[in-house]
Formats: sequence, structure tokens, C-alpha cells
Amino acid sequence: MTKESLEGILPVWKPQGFTSHDVVAKVRRILKIKRIGHTGTLDPQVTGVLPLCIGRATRLVEYIQELPKEYEATLKIGFATDTEDAGGQVIERTEKQVELTEEQVRSTVLSFVGEIQQVPPMYSAVKVDGKRLYELARQGLEVERKSRTVTIHGIQILQMDLDQEYPEVRFRVQCSKGTYIRTLCVDIGKALGYPAVMSELVRTSTGSIRPEQCLTLEQIEQLQQQGMLADKLIPGEQAIAHMPSVHLNEMQTKKAFLGQKLIVQPPAEQRRDDADESGSKLYAAYGSDSRFIGIFEWNLVNGELLPVKVFS
Repeated sequence: MTKESLEGILPVWKPQGFTSHDVVAKVRRILKIKRIGHTGTLDPQVTGVLPLCIGRATRLVEYIQELPKEYEATLKIGFATDTEDAGGQVIERTEKQVELTEEQVRSTVLSFVGEIQQVPPMYSAVKVDGKRLYELARQGLEVERKSRTVTIHGIQILQMDLDQEYPEVRFRVQCSKGTYIRTLCVDIGKALGYPAVMSELVRTSTGSIRPEQCLTLEQIEQLQQQGMLADKLIPGEQAIAHMPSVHLNEMQTKKAFLGQKLIVQPPAEQRRDDADESGSKLYAAYGSDSRFIGIFEWNLVNGELLPVKVFS
């Protein structure tokens, strides 16, 4: 596979000190390919799974971004910072000794499972009136932010060290897109009655992409020099395996590759409860030879299958 045709999902292990854009820029220089996009921003101090979409797979970025994420985080209790992590300026410190039991911590942490409301931190990339919040924060400004609904799918406490001056709780969390783990740590602290920060964070998965599949920037450069990097790329359709699929016959496949509208009646047992108001839902379409065709919007009421993104 030549560099021009290199495409798929490159699972990168993001190092500390790099922004997500830094990683993209570095990989662009290594591969000498411009068409690269990342699938979810990580703060510079955060390490972990950062899938990059290469070539035509960049058309799948928006679908991979929607996938649930998993993180391992450390919550430090007893002080707060302006950035909500341990690297910021301390703005509050508890005046009393932190006294918590394991039972208190466990029940409070687990109470955050489900749909919760979060107010984005000032040091974040959210835009308010056309300006990034972190730009305003660096000017010493604080503005009102609207809360947003996010979903915590699950939390597992990995370790508690409650006897030190600033107790620490390490936990694993599965959450929806747009969840701020820094803010989750702050809110857990508030629920416990103390200021708190996130002192460490690692992203351990994006969808089904795990750390063991990831490559460091050094490994990517070495494999590229050896001409072996293509073997490490995840096919785009594998990265969206969470999406329901529809399989077409030979005639339908020809029309689908041409981007034509099809009439494909769904089986009677096809679920319609999670389609939108028009009865439509996104499907990954596969041809008669099981080849991935693209993303189609299937109206489960009238059977119309409309092309959204076709991979010819």
C-alpha cells in the first residue's frame, strides 16, 4: 500500500505534553499525508487512546467521535484549582482534616452513574459567543455556562488511599461523548463535602479500540520506515461495528455504489424504537460480496435507503 492509498484508523497512544492537534501534525509529517483527523480531543497532560482517521477514513470521524469512552482517573480530595486538575492554580483548600470512610466514598462515586448534568469548565474548548472558554479564562474572565446532559455508563473504584493529607481515589469510568472527567471529579468532591481535583487521567478506550492496539509515535515512525504500518491500521468499517448493518444484493450493490436511492424493506422484526421521528436510522451498508459500501440512512417505515457517505 502506497502512502497515497494508506487509509483506515490508526490507533495512537497519545503521549503527555502533546495536544491532539500536535499528534495529528506529527503523524502528518511521518506519513507525508495531509488527510488525517483525530476522533476526540485530549488535554495535553492526558495520555491514552487517540484514534486517528487516515485518508478516506476521515469521513468516519463524526461517527467514531460519538462512541463511548473509557478513562482511568485519580481524584484528589482537599483542594480545588482554576483548571479543575492538579496543574492549575489553587483557589480553595479545605481548612479541616478530610475525614471519609470507604463506604461514603463508594456510595457517593456510584451515585453519579446514569444521566447527569455538567457545567463545562472554564478551561475547555467550548465556545461561548464565538470565543473558546479557555481563551476567556486566560484573560481572567469567567462567564456563565449552560449545563449539559452527559451519561456515565459505569464506574468501578480501583483503589482508595484515604489516610493521607489529600486522600486519593482511583477509578475507571465509561461515559458518553462530551463528558469532562475533571468536572466529574470536582462534582464528586462537592458531593463528599470537600474541594477536589483530577490529578491524573488516562483514556483507556474509544469504542472498541483498546490500549493494546495502540502505537506510540516512535513505533509509527519506525513501522512507516519499514513499510509495515498499513498492517496496523484498523479498517474503517471495523471502527463503526457498533452501527447496525444492512446487506444488499448484487443489483442493489451496484446502485448503492453509484449513490442512488434504494427501496429496501426492513424485516418485520427490525427495531424501530430508536429511529428518529421520521422513522430513519443510520446503517452501515455492505454489498453482495460483503464489501463495505458506506453509511446510509434507512427509513424503517417506507423502506427508502438514502446514501449519506459512499466509499466507492
